[in-house]
Amino acid sequence: MEASDRPTAWWVGALERRLSNRDADEDRDLRLPVTFASDEEKRAALKFFNAAYRAEESGLAQAHVLSALVEAADPELARALRLYGDEEGWHRQLLADFLEHLGGSVQPMGRVTGLLFRLYARARRMDTILLTNLMFETIGSTTYRLTLARVENPAVKRMLTILTRDEAFHVPLNVHFLKRKLANASELEVLRLRAIFHVFFLALVLLPIASRPKSRAFDRIETLELARAYARELSRVFSTESGLPLVAPRLLLALLGVDGARRGDEPHAASVLAAERAEDRASVRVTALSG
Repeated sequence: MEASDRPTAWWVGALERRLSNRDADEDRDLRLPVTFASDEEKRAALKFFNAAYRAEESGLAQAHVLSALVEAADPELARALRLYGDEEGWHRQLLADFLEHLGGSVQPMGRVTGLLFRLYARARRMDTILLTNLMFETIGSTTYRLTLARVENPAVKRMLTILTRDEAFHVPLNVHFLKRKLANASELEVLRLRAIFHVFFLALVLLPIASRPKSRAFDRIETLELARAYARELSRVFSTESGLPLVAPRLLLALLGVDGARRGDEPHAASVLAAERAEDRASVRVTALSG
């Protein structure tokens, strides 16, 4: 079942249930002591969670912008976007508190990451914003799941688990948003979005070149490993959705030695089945991702 197979009302109901079922004490494990093997590892951890903070901050802002934009024409879609943005805002606050717990604070973004987010913030077309939202959610989930396999501290693992668990719902939610927008798109609009998709796909696959020197000492993910993981997971999201006329660049996948096929009987990340499994936070089974 694909993410377009449920009406927006279903997603609104799911988001409202998630809000009402949020555990007020959920961040209790985040206050456990965190120690680092070296100052380098601590600096890398602060860079890692600063990048996560900025991603949630951008997602919050853009979701609320879109909600206001469609409020008059489609109050139901506006409600879904508002609730999604609120979840991003909750993550942002958790991350701000966690950075303080680690002995740091929210810092300005680096040049490359900052450029990506500034371009994202300047996007004004709804289809462009929704596409970039979906792609950021996908690479965020990929990074968190890879890191989960490499860290041992309970507080750090808890933070990563919270983020990973909620991205499992946000990916198919954003697929629904994008497919709603593209349902009546013209051929010219699709061609335009396809060009943006290819440029952004390449930019995200190259992003580890900039991020690895800053975060590798914490997450222990190598540059090529992360680039391949981004390409693989992005490819899987778009290749399994018939309503998304976007296909990962085959030459780039071939150069990276990436197979974008879905694994066995596991529901693909953009499916409603994946969303249904992720709706109830208490029952989500978060698994680490191997390179």
